[in-house]
Amino acid sequence: MQLTRTLPDRVIDWFEERLRIRGVIEYLINEPMPTGARTLYLGGVTLFFFIVQAITGMLLVIYYRPTPEAAYESILLIMNQVRFGWLIRSLHAWSANLMILACIGHMLRVYFQGAYKKPRELTWMVGVLLLAVTLVFGFTGYLLPWDQTAYWASTVGTEIAGAIPLVGEPMLNVLRAGNDITGMTLSRFFGIHVLILPATILALLAAHILLIHQIGLFDPTHRWMGPHQDH
Repeated sequence: MQLTRTLPDRVIDWFEERLRIRGVIEYLINEPMPTGARTLYLGGVTLFFFIVQAITGMLLVIYYRPTPEAAYESILLIMNQVRFGWLIRSLHAWSANLMILACIGHMLRVYFQGAYKKPRELTWMVGVLLLAVTLVFGFTGYLLPWDQTAYWASTVGTEIAGAIPLVGEPMLNVLRAGNDITGMTLSRFFGIHVLILPATILALLAAHILLIHQIGLFDPTHRWMGPHQDH
């Protein structure tokens, strides 16, 4: 009987015997979802755009060089010489904007539907942190082309951070790696963009999804039916 089984089936069975993941997958697929929680699927849309960002970002970093002398030239190389480079960079740029819009839309939906209330306060707090990290992602990535637009936009952005009372000046020095935007600033933004922020957002995403599965999704169709009706 074993000889009649296809190779993919045997490979799947081999992994199942060692990892026991079939039950987990079935649980995730068959987990009940409140009807009203499906509104626009903005949380899933945000996650989708993050996955697009991760894939296109890994492809871009193969050719990108984070130095003042080579950064802009590497962008031109990607856009003009690398096969489908223009498409990959365009997908990365557009999905970054759409990810921010979807994330803000998701937060607004949660707020106006009251889905942040007890017992989902921690889920909301982690979501706010995810929005903040997403905005920092966009800000740090904006400098990487190292053109005039990126330079002056980053100058203004860091000046705004520097205007914060008490912590503004130290924050400005940390962001710029000095008093002015230089090659060190570019290297710092690149490191933050491709190392620190991805690790942070993955940890927050894991916590967010864990909380969602632990506490459950809010069903807006039950919001007037009392707390014991909300599952």
